[in-house]
Amino acid sequence: MSGVPVSYANQFLIAMPGQRDGTFAGTVIYLCEHNEKGALGLVINKPIDIKLKNLFEKVDLSLDRPELAESAVYFGGPVQTERGFVLHERLGGEEGKGGHYNSSLQIPGGLEMTTSKDVLEALSGGAGPKKILVTLGYSGWGAGQLEDEMSRNGWINVGAERAIIFDTPVEQRYDKALWLLGIASGTLSQEAGHA
Repeated sequence: MSGVPVSYANQFLIAMPGQRDGTFAGTVIYLCEHNEKGALGLVINKPIDIKLKNLFEKVDLSLDRPELAESAVYFGGPVQTERGFVLHERLGGEEGKGGHYNSSLQIPGGLEMTTSKDVLEALSGGAGPKKILVTLGYSGWGAGQLEDEMSRNGWINVGAERAIIFDTPVEQRYDKALWLLGIASGTLSQEAGHA
């Protein structure tokens, strides 16, 4: 086993039924970064009791995007839960006007994850990315930790699909992510198979 390690960035991590950590039971995580140092992702199917308009008010901004005002904020994971993370389409062409935000991670496959307030300021003014998912907190793994959890049947992975993140009703995201693998949630077993 040599060469470049496999990266799961731009993939969904889907919690298996036997996931022992209650924090992650039933979750779908979009992996933003995965390398030899570890992994970082955002849970995309656990809304919390905060709407985007309320989050904006907390940082002294208004939200002049009626289509976003009532959108839920999500629990992104147990790390830095006081901090906001914005998953969005990469800006480009006319919409982007040349722009990256101060603190954005470009994810292979065309999405970005931004943690700087300037993305919120752009949205507040009616501009910014068209499709967003905002979380408080993120999910993180140290070097080798995610691979170990996957080998113990804690997670299954599949290439991510933007429509599931941005356009699918939250209660359907887990099942839709599994369908990308051709699996129905009722057929998953808690036990790892051994031949």
